Amino acid sequence: MTEHSPREGTHRERGGTDVARVPAEGTHSPGEASEHANAERILGTVGPAARHPGPTESRSASRLWWDADADDYLAEHGSMLGEREFLWCPERLHESEAGLLGEVSGRDVLEVGCGAAACSRWLASRGARPVGLDISGRMLGHAAAANARTGTEVALVQGSADMLPFAAESFDIACSAFGGVPFVADSEQVMREVARVLRPGGLWVFAVTHPIRWAFPDDPGPDGLTAVQSYFDRSPYVEIDATGRATYVEHHRTLGDYVSQITSSGFRLLELIEPEWPEDHTEVWGQWSPLRGRTLPGTAIFRCLLPERPESAPGR
Repeated sequence: MTEHSPREGTHRERGGTDVARVPAEGTHSPGEASEHANAERILGTVGPAARHPGPTESRSASRLWWDADADDYLAEHGSMLGEREFLWCPERLHESEAGLLGEVSGRDVLEVGCGAAACSRWLASRGARPVGLDISGRMLGHAAAANARTGTEVALVQGSADMLPFAAESFDIACSAFGGVPFVADSEQVMREVARVLRPGGLWVFAVTHPIRWAFPDDPGPDGLTAVQSYFDRSPYVEIDATGRATYVEHHRTLGDYVSQITSSGFRLLELIEPEWPEDHTEVWGQWSPLRGRTLPGTAIFRCLLPERPESAPGR
């Protein structure tokens, strides 16, 4: 799993045009601790707001947030993610076991939202030619340092998932393990961009927090089992600073939204995977826990194929 996973502990509750009523993690009284307190201090975050940031503001917020939080995030989660592992989700689904990307040796692979690029280094170790793309320069700095430590060369590019800086038909496979997709204002544009840079017959596999989790507080305990808002409310979760600038943005789409975006962008959906929580998995990762995992799906993985172009009829 890449380092771009949802804000752990964020309680989203929206109603009309009011400011969110349940405090988000990062909206705390003086003296209260927060897992993201350092990033919030750097960015001057004051709390959540009912806003609908467009593409430019969403990109800006993601760059600001992950640059500010990268060091702390990797200090806490780096040991679980590894430096050369491909972990799809907190349910501990590994690509080495799942094989969702198929044969990667000799293939050009784009990792969207690579964070510190552990997945890309795993791909390189299997003979692929990966490129890791991320919006955060700080995360890419960690990726470059990990490349040097492991002796694994992975190309790293700074950019946004909805504006891929690559030529058409540059890759055989694209993948994203909790990277990029939920943080852009228009996820269908991500699908179109991935379709553009993939060669015909290419695979696009991406993992996101299961959309049903949007209806529940991001709490690993019993409170996280009670729905507090509508699954169909697509209002984004936004945090702002004192000037009103967005410092964190996360967008919500339903399962149906994702399926529609995938198919309208030219892909064929091969599989929708909802990993179950392993019985022997006792660790808590933010909002993911054995308690919730036994009851609610936490991750949705979409496996998509870009069909080959039909051959021209004889004489045409």
